[in-house]
Amino acid sequence: MNVVVCMKQILDPEIPTRDFRIDAARKEAVRGSANLVTSIFCENALEMALQFRDRAGGRITAVTFGASAAEEVLRKSLAMKADAAVLVLNQARPHPDPLSVAAVLAAALRKIGSCDLILTGRESGDWGSGQTGALLAENLGCPCISFVDEIEASAAGVRVRRQTDFGFESMSAQLPAVLTITNNERNVPRIPKTRDVIASHRQPITRWTLADLGITTPELPAGAPYYEVAELFIESRESRCQFVTGDTPEQKARAFAERLAQAARSC
Repeated sequence: MNVVVCMKQILDPEIPTRDFRIDAARKEAVRGSANLVTSIFCENALEMALQFRDRAGGRITAVTFGASAAEEVLRKSLAMKADAAVLVLNQARPHPDPLSVAAVLAAALRKIGSCDLILTGRESGDWGSGQTGALLAENLGCPCISFVDEIEASAAGVRVRRQTDFGFESMSAQLPAVLTITNNERNVPRIPKTRDVIASHRQPITRWTLADLGITTPELPAGAPYYEVAELFIESRESRCQFVTGDTPEQKARAFAERLAQAARSC
């Protein structure tokens, strides 16, 4: 079974608050203030693919759409024991919308050829829109099951368990199918061994441009994204400190209670 896992590189979400900056004009987080890492939900999907391959056999290909720096995401995927890696270079908008990403990934999957199972994270670790998986399935014309936390091979295709607000659902899907993977205690990403990390830098990575996929632009035919970020900013909060006085603890407590009562009346 050929499994494709879609990966994404993001700004490290563990960046200290004091170092986080917003470019208000570009409406995006400033890169360079933190490391670029693989989205944790993509790593959950890759871990589930690796476990599924251990049980059912097959081949895993990691695919990402991004800048040249996104090669590091694929190197880590190879270190975790993915079989192959494909980088589609993003030479257009630095942060394409999910519909554009889905269109590019669908074109890449068609060029790869036989893809039985396509896994994505439940959402990205930066914008968190959670749309790419479903849009990719629509583009490919295949079924999609979201929030999956278990996968088993079946005679008809795959049998999965998905999380819901009320518990779990058991579902089956014919292949090819797209599954968006949620995180749980069983798909915590493995830590690659040092020798596998070193070996990953000797493995080839397939690189395609949008032109190689027959795409002139990852935008919609109308030439504009289907949504727009109106404003992006870091909320500013103002705090004030007032001191109560008194000669004795009782006077200080009484003054404090009066100040609280005054503040409550003004609300």
